Amino acid sequence: MNNIIVYLEIEDGIVGDVSLELLTKGRTLSDQLKCKLEAVAAGCQLDKIGAQVFPFGVDTLYLADDKRLTPYTTLPHTSLLVNLFKEEKPQIVLMGATSIGRDLGPRVSSALFSGLTADCTSLEIGTYEDKKQGKVYENLLYQIRPAFGGNIVATIVNPDCRPQMATVREGVMKKEIRDEKFVGKTKKLDLSKYISDMDFVIEVIERHIEKSKVNLKAAPIIVSGGYGMGSAENFKMLYDLAAVLGGEVGASRAAVDSGMAEHERQIGQTGTTVRPKLYIACGISGQIQHIAGMQESAMIIAINNDPQAPINQIADYIITGTVEEVIPKMIQYYKKNSK
Repeated sequence: MNNIIVYLEIEDGIVGDVSLELLTKGRTLSDQLKCKLEAVAAGCQLDKIGAQVFPFGVDTLYLADDKRLTPYTTLPHTSLLVNLFKEEKPQIVLMGATSIGRDLGPRVSSALFSGLTADCTSLEIGTYEDKKQGKVYENLLYQIRPAFGGNIVATIVNPDCRPQMATVREGVMKKEIRDEKFVGKTKKLDLSKYISDMDFVIEVIERHIEKSKVNLKAAPIIVSGGYGMGSAENFKMLYDLAAVLGGEVGASRAAVDSGMAEHERQIGQTGTTVRPKLYIACGISGQIQHIAGMQESAMIIAINNDPQAPINQIADYIITGTVEEVIPKMIQYYKKNSK
């Protein structure tokens, strides 16, 4: 049990960003544990996957290449991972907290009796002392995530069962190439050892994919509004401010739930995680669920009429005042001074 495995999500021959982010984190964890970083790719025509993932420090790439494995269906992918993990006995398995990961992760962990922590915001290696049993566990995976409605940040450990499994949403981890020239080993799997014909009982006949028109992750500037914006009419001011700054508009969950913004603009634990150069939080109190999705922003400006708002604790600049007063002045200023 000395390796870390990342399950790769692949669409049209391209490895998803969430998987590359997990490889980056997995490489850091494997360096700490002095073990190998491995990855599993399941689909068809996977010849170019290695070139995409080896620069992130992948020591071993397992390829399950079969046209029946794409698009994703639950049964064959579950059988593949369960049987592969029984054979390789990884100590840590990481997946994206996507529609696929949320379907696949629980099934695999249940079959292996290993447990799983979903939607982690941080992963670290640490020690756990069980005072009741008088045991000390070294090199455990700290699976960190908000819990109890975001009122606390929980650190979850799995001392006895393996693998330690966690899912992480896209954008939570950084994506960094380790070595452009690095090339690891490729192992092609004999599917007959891992998957039975019965696993292919379901066939996907047709797929319809509608991509989001809002790309918050790529926006260098985000103007985000919360429940403190007061109304949908006031929320429209954020679009004007974003337009003069060349940014995008985001929203807190409270603003989305109240109908001020669409769900695709939601930022936070149950929305999108962003890392813009500038994040302007307007009328956002700063609950932990929201902070989890934007705290890595390079610069944060908070506009709030409450000087004690939690968002102020992480903000680089604080503007105390009502959004109705502050935002129109900012729009006027930037229109006047922008080139």
